[in-house]
Amino acid sequence: MAKMDLWFTEYQNENLSIGLRIKQTLHSEKTEFQDLDVVETEQYGRLLVLDGCVMTTDKDEFVYHEMISHVPLHTHPNPKRVLVVGGGDGGVIREIIKHPSVEKAVLAEIDGRVIEASKEYFPHIASGLSDPRVDVQVTDGIKYVKDHPGEFDVILVDSTDPIGPAVGLFAKEFYQSVYDALKPDGLFVAQTESPFANQSLIKNVFSDVKSVFKQAYLYLAFVPTYPTGMWSFTMGSKQYDPREPQALRPKDTKYYSTAVHQAAFALPRFVEELVQS
Repeated sequence: MAKMDLWFTEYQNENLSIGLRIKQTLHSEKTEFQDLDVVETEQYGRLLVLDGCVMTTDKDEFVYHEMISHVPLHTHPNPKRVLVVGGGDGGVIREIIKHPSVEKAVLAEIDGRVIEASKEYFPHIASGLSDPRVDVQVTDGIKYVKDHPGEFDVILVDSTDPIGPAVGLFAKEFYQSVYDALKPDGLFVAQTESPFANQSLIKNVFSDVKSVFKQAYLYLAFVPTYPTGMWSFTMGSKQYDPREPQALRPKDTKYYSTAVHQAAFALPRFVEELVQS
């Protein structure tokens, strides 16, 4: 019997797409905010899709979740209160609570259905959401940040692509609100897309963050199912230099290490040019 020829295709821009052969569709719905689908793929296991865009997969999720979390949490010497904006799948929360210093981790996710679907179909990713240190808030993350000045040591912006409900998470006004929500030595990280496919966005975001924070940095990781595989993160820090990481705290990482942390800030020249211009 021939293998089923059923494919999911993400059109990443007008000239680029990624295709994955799928076994079956496990879940599909239109939430208040977006289209939500869960499919089983041949190559990467289960796949979470929002508005037609790849969010996370069983096989490579650890790269993104570890690098958006552990780089800032190893930059701050004593992170106690951490906020995640977006990140309804729970992967960032899972990594945050590996740090023994963390006393409270807040998840501010606008779409509660993403949280519930992740608990059902990605329990290994959403496993940290039931931890007693975690406060799950189904709310607009932009408003939550504005309403909580001076509360957090670290803020992580785990947003979807800059379309739909996530557009405001890439604005200078939001970065100023993030600055205000941080303690005097606080820092934040946002995912900022692909240096190959989203150069203008990276330049604009880095410029905005640099105008708000005392220090701004870009670092990289490699996520196979994201556009072009090369992925960027932008950090704004009030005090600490991320190129001087604290000693390794969690031991059960699959991608992150102290050496990877340091190497992530060694940018290829074409990426350096994006943040220097």
